[in-house]
Amino acid sequence: MVKHIILWKLKEEHNNLEVKQGIKSGLESLMGKIPGLVEISVQTDKLPSSNADVMLYSVFENEDALKGYAVHPEHVYVADNFVRPFTEMRMCLDFEV
Repeated sequence: MVKHIILWKLKEEHNNLEVKQGIKSGLESLMGKIPGLVEISVQTDKLPSSNADVMLYSVFENEDALKGYAVHPEHVYVADNFVRPFTEMRMCLDFEV
C-alpha cells in the first residue's frame, strides 16, 4: 500500500468555504473511478495552529496505482479545475506501508 498525502496553502483571495468544498467534493468524487485507489479524503477544517489550509489523504494499492492516478483524466480534470487555480503552495509526502 502507498499513502499519498498533500498539504495545500490557498491563495489568500481564494481561502474561503466555497473553494475548500469544491476541492473536497471534487477529489473525494474520484473514489471508484481510479484503478487502485483504496481510500481518499480531504480535510478542510483546521485548528488555528495549522499553517496549511487543505489536506488530501489517499491510499493506493501500490506505486503504479499512484502513478496512474496522477495522469488519470478524471484526476487531471479535478486538479486543473478545482485545485491548481486556487492554491499557492503544495507539499507532498508519498510512502509505502
